[in-house]
Amino acid sequence: MIGQGVLRECLLDPDVQVVQTVARAPTGLQHPKLREIVRSDLLDYTEIESALRGFNACFFCLGVSSTGMSESEYERVTYAVTMAAAQNLSRLNPGMTFIYVSGAGTDSSEKGRIMWARVKGKTENALLRLPFKTACMFRPGAIQPVHGARSKTPTYRVIYTLAKPVLPLLLRLFPRHILTTEELGRAMLLVAKSGAPKTILESSDIRDCLTSRASPH
Repeated sequence: MIGQGVLRECLLDPDVQVVQTVARAPTGLQHPKLREIVRSDLLDYTEIESALRGFNACFFCLGVSSTGMSESEYERVTYAVTMAAAQNLSRLNPGMTFIYVSGAGTDSSEKGRIMWARVKGKTENALLRLPFKTACMFRPGAIQPVHGARSKTPTYRVIYTLAKPVLPLLLRLFPRHILTTEELGRAMLLVAKSGAPKTILESSDIRDCLTSRASPH
């Protein structure tokens, strides 16, 4: 869902020349800027290295719900897949900005009782050790899908449908803690262009980034 929002903003941004997606399924979009790689194995990038060179930023939006998964299963998707991509990209594009979509409540100590938070924390810490120009962890909380963005997780789709009538009220009550998919995409582009105030951005930090740097150079 976040990836759909980020992709839309990249294609709309006049400063972005080329967008390369790597995913298990096609986006269903056609655009002069867009290149797509569809592959089932997201742990091995050997065959596609030539297509991954020369990029300024990576917006890593892949993720799954931990519901019903063992820690080893969740770690394989959340940690191993992320690091396989990041390690290759840091080697191919040392001047790259890498933005990772984590989540509110992530456990940087890697020692807490909540499984998904530990694994996310382990992933964040490992990414911050890689030799990117900049690595930035986005930790959004509540997210409002807009412009047709839609979660692939059935449970989340039900939650978003049920919450839709009260979202305007929630946005008024908690404006710094609810972000749209459009705002997340715009914030990622701002960080790629102008840098981030710190390496870990919570929802309120992402909101501040949007309001303080609405007109990046």
